Amino acid sequence: MVQYDGSKFLGWQIQKEGRTVQGLLENNFKKISNSKGHVKVYGAGRTDTGVHAWAQVAHVDLKTKLNEQDIQNALNANLPLDCRIINIEKIEKDFHARYDAKSRFYRYQCYTGDSILYRNQSWILPSLDIDYLNVFAKQLIGDHDFLSFSKYNKDQKNTDCNIYESKWVSDKKMLTYKIGANRFLHHMIRYLVGTMVALYQKRFSEKEFLSLLKEPRKQVKIVKAPPQGLILEKISYV
Repeated sequence: MVQYDGSKFLGWQIQKEGRTVQGLLENNFKKISNSKGHVKVYGAGRTDTGVHAWAQVAHVDLKTKLNEQDIQNALNANLPLDCRIINIEKIEKDFHARYDAKSRFYRYQCYTGDSILYRNQSWILPSLDIDYLNVFAKQLIGDHDFLSFSKYNKDQKNTDCNIYESKWVSDKKMLTYKIGANRFLHHMIRYLVGTMVALYQKRFSEKEFLSLLKEPRKQVKIVKAPPQGLILEKISYV
């Protein structure tokens, strides 16, 4: 299980250039195992640039005499402070971190104040009405086609998602949107949060929001929340 501050990562997925969580982990697994070949790390979710994770799940096929705690200690000794291994378990050979996941849970944090401490882990906003936001958050629960609320991909054949949890909660000036589903599409949560905030700010119509949910269309113009407020909370396999 991996925890990281995504502020200085170009997301999870390895790229030809740029710092990614997957690339960082693969380099360090290769180092601690003295492997001559590439060591592939498979993540449960491909978080985007600037997005954080409390408990990202990943698996790797590794040949080593080290036990789980020694592997964890060795990795953390070599990893930078913005990426930590918080738990390692031995698993069955047929386990896959991504394809075996049953549900994923995220949170998006909005801070309605002025604080330098929250700027890289929340969207700083002047005000929000939690009761108003929850009217629309409840509309998302259940099976829906989120084509309108995701980055369009012509190769994406299935854009249906089953939302188990969708609600806003508050703790003083911090308002957090919590969402859980069987799967998420590219930028989906950021589009949902951005559009709900735009509804409150009267920059988007309530009628259009509900229309896009019931009659999805591709490549519509909606509002996307910034990445720093999004946090992958947990992955469930049951």
